[in-house]
Amino acid sequence: MAKREYLTAPLPSEKMPAGIPYILTNEAAERFAFYGMSSILVVFMTKYLMGSSGALSVMTDEKAKEYFHLFNFAVYFTPLIGALLSDMWWGKYRTIVAFSAVYCVGLALLAWDQTRLGLGAGLILIALGSGVIKPCVSANVGDQFGQRNKHLLAKMYSWFYFSINVGACISMLTCPWLLDKYGPRVGFGVPAVLMVFATVAFIAGRMRYVHIPPAGREKVLAEILDKDVLRILGRLCVIYIFVSMFFTLFYQSQGAWVLQAENMNLKWLGITWLPAQVQFVNSLYLLPMIPLFTYVLYPAISKVFPLTPLRKIGLGMFVTAACFVIPAWVEIQIAKGLKPSIGWQFFAYVILTAGEILASIPVLEFSYTQAPKKVKTFVMSLYLLSISLGNLFAWAVNHFIQNEDGSSKLPGASYYWFFAIAMLVTLAFYIPVAMRFPSKEYIQDEAAE
Repeated sequence: MAKREYLTAPLPSEKMPAGIPYILTNEAAERFAFYGMSSILVVFMTKYLMGSSGALSVMTDEKAKEYFHLFNFAVYFTPLIGALLSDMWWGKYRTIVAFSAVYCVGLALLAWDQTRLGLGAGLILIALGSGVIKPCVSANVGDQFGQRNKHLLAKMYSWFYFSINVGACISMLTCPWLLDKYGPRVGFGVPAVLMVFATVAFIAGRMRYVHIPPAGREKVLAEILDKDVLRILGRLCVIYIFVSMFFTLFYQSQGAWVLQAENMNLKWLGITWLPAQVQFVNSLYLLPMIPLFTYVLYPAISKVFPLTPLRKIGLGMFVTAACFVIPAWVEIQIAKGLKPSIGWQFFAYVILTAGEILASIPVLEFSYTQAPKKVKTFVMSLYLLSISLGNLFAWAVNHFIQNEDGSSKLPGASYYWFFAIAMLVTLAFYIPVAMRFPSKEYIQDEAAE
């Protein structure tokens, strides 16, 4: 189909855009692939990883956490490439399709080769493919809306996040079981198949999407280097630096919490859980909690205390810091020689999930609406750099706390107290900045009727 037949601006409508079901299907399947892979990554590195000879060559717990956060740093750093490529030359649709193929190859390689070479090459391709498409996918959601239905944008981003967690919930429950029962080839192979399905689903909706044309290198650079735009970008980057600490804490649940679970009593509710499986409850809790917050709690609270995106983010930071009291307490019990119930992690995830809804979802909406029209994908990549920065900080902490004898400078509970205090200090600086932030929205223009 000729490119000129694509919609290049949102149609005047007060309804949800026609391409949304394809976008949500793609997102759910892609998130299954990513979270399914990442949920078993630390366990794979510490239990299954092989050397070039085919013999086991596993990593220590501390080294696995270090490499896990380094991988996530790369995943959320490469969006900058996607933003520039999409805005300057290819457009969002073409960029998403091309790098989804790279993503598929990376997952297939990880499933095929369980050596350190296969791990390294697979993760590089996954980081590139997954990272490059991220800002394009997020900005593409907003591009489907015009002035008449922009009131649906906040709810759409909530449903977008909902679809993410449908995929993540199922994958985090099933992939650890697949790894345990059938090994890495199936554990990583199933996410690879789902990524292929995600790519096909996205392509199927191509004629229903709004394809905002790329502005071109000169226009994008001129837009970015414009004094007013630079001022906006600078203010947003300050917010993102604060938000990065939230992600430092959040991603501990996929690394440090998994390793902590290995020292807990895994039998709970009549089920013996695998350490990596517990992560699924984060996504499970999100499914009812997102509508609860969106349709009940936010309207009720806003009657007394109007909840702007920046206020939600601040509340999310505080809740996330409070959440870390639970894993710290668990470590104290483990140090006493006890085996606390894994139910404590299930409870901790309730609080962590509330913090995520408050902090993470509003950042998506805030980033899109505050970004000037021609650099929305670029701004989304800057937001994703906050996740990268958060993981880089976590990597640095895990790297520098390792003693030569293999012990840690932050053993047991002190590891969690460190991050909780870091979050509270960050929040203390964030509040006065957020209170003074000058907000202005930029929404795409509609096509003529």
